[in-house]
Amino acid sequence: MKPTRPRFCRRTNLLAIAAVAMLLLAHRAARADQPAVEIAAPNGTARAVVQVEIADSEGKREFGLMYRKHLDENAGMIFVFAQPSHLTFWMKNTEIPLDMIFAGPDGKISGIIENATPLSERALSVDGDSQYVVEVNGGFCKRHGIKAGDTLKFEGFEPRARD
Repeated sequence: MKPTRPRFCRRTNLLAIAAVAMLLLAHRAARADQPAVEIAAPNGTARAVVQVEIADSEGKREFGLMYRKHLDENAGMIFVFAQPSHLTFWMKNTEIPLDMIFAGPDGKISGIIENATPLSERALSVDGDSQYVVEVNGGFCKRHGIKAGDTLKFEGFEPRARD
């Protein structure tokens, strides 16, 4: 005869499963109102989702990610400009290597600068005009297969410059 578990053991397992499910839902809900950028391939398949800080004013854009010693793997900063233009960035006072993802007003990625050298004052840009730049950890684009032609999709925020 096959042994059976006592009833209290099954109930305990169900309660544990329910508790874990509730924690996962609470964690997901807490992150739902955090701004994010999904990066999608031309066919719409998501390549990555980045939880972003928003640099939507001149002061925030100038300070950017300077003096940071660490950036979580799926975290970054989006720089939002009022109009598309030829944007140039540098790494002065930025202590970690970054990938810079440049995109036009439609969110389409026009170019990527990979592994920008920390603390460099060299001017960095891509061809054409951009309205958005997403900065992530160096090597992020390679790890996720992100390329020019992919698209940024904004989640939990409206990308508008405040100045």
